[in-house]
Amino acid sequence: MKLSASFLLFLSFFVSFLSAIRADTKSTDSCSSNEAVSSLIPFYSSSFHCLSAWSSQGFVLRYARTDTNKWSYVLSAPDTNAYVGIGFSHDGHMEESSAMVGWFDSSSKGVIKQYYLGDMESSACPPDQGNLTLVKNSTLIAMHSSTIYLAFEVITNQPTPYLIYAVGHPGDLPSSNYYLDEHHDRATAKFDANSGIINGADSSSGFTKARKHSLLVILGWGLLIPIGAMVARYFRSHDHPHWFYGHVSIQMVGFALGLAGIVIGFDLDSSGVEHYDTHKALGIVVLILGWLQAMALLARPVNTNKLRKYWNLLHHNIGRLAIGFGIANIFLGLSIADEKKSWYIAYGVCLGAWIVAAAWLETRYWMKSGD
Repeated sequence: MKLSASFLLFLSFFVSFLSAIRADTKSTDSCSSNEAVSSLIPFYSSSFHCLSAWSSQGFVLRYARTDTNKWSYVLSAPDTNAYVGIGFSHDGHMEESSAMVGWFDSSSKGVIKQYYLGDMESSACPPDQGNLTLVKNSTLIAMHSSTIYLAFEVITNQPTPYLIYAVGHPGDLPSSNYYLDEHHDRATAKFDANSGIINGADSSSGFTKARKHSLLVILGWGLLIPIGAMVARYFRSHDHPHWFYGHVSIQMVGFALGLAGIVIGFDLDSSGVEHYDTHKALGIVVLILGWLQAMALLARPVNTNKLRKYWNLLHHNIGRLAIGFGIANIFLGLSIADEKKSWYIAYGVCLGAWIVAAAWLETRYWMKSGD
């Protein structure tokens, strides 16, 4: 029953964590809420096609061919105090494409501009330039219920076959020269404007590779490994070995998830990322400590062996170091990724619950020891 209780505790942490981090993927707009769009955008009508363009960031795209060579677009996205943009590309790459980007500044003034995307560098993406022929006086940006709406009309016989979406870092808005800093996240989608079919912007989970890395490491090193350590310390029984099998099983699953997250992390683009080397080094240290713990199982002396107390000392302290470094590196990684507050809150709540549970069990442990 004790092990069952610990598993239920983990499941409650897991569900709470996923619920919290998924909350930031929900859009405040949807294709079923067109009334607000009609009141905000003069050229919008019910004949517009509507689709979920980039669900992980809550982007919704409405568009229509409103004349022989005129296409009208309305892009909506949750307001995160960052710029949002939609680009038009012939080959799916950002370079040499054009984009419409908008944001609301600190004075709540809306800004929408066309950009030519010459390269990844900010200086190569000048404002008020690009290959889109915009209908005069058709571009506008609006805000409603914490949702940003970018609207514009383009003169073209046929839109480009690829769309590029981007969102800036929260709180990092363009300065007075309107040059854009590097995006926080982006996606590319193959787009057939005639059929309304869009593919490629979303994975099945709605997570980027960086978020998959974060989620796996948090579940493995940040939740399962600490819970497994708790099982070994507080549910130990000399009469029944169930605690041991539970401890080993939880740690093996935690190690596997953490390892998978680290493997994904090595494949992430680190260019220009501050503190990346520190984060990577700590990750390697945690991996080595975890590997030592796994190998220690093979060299575990029997209880009667005089070396057992030294083995216990090393095993316990290496485990504590792995957990401590792992938790610290998780918060460093969230900072590097500039994740939303919901990730900090979700993991902080889970970690806080684990600390409270460990403190209560530790108190009981010492009270029983004193009996």
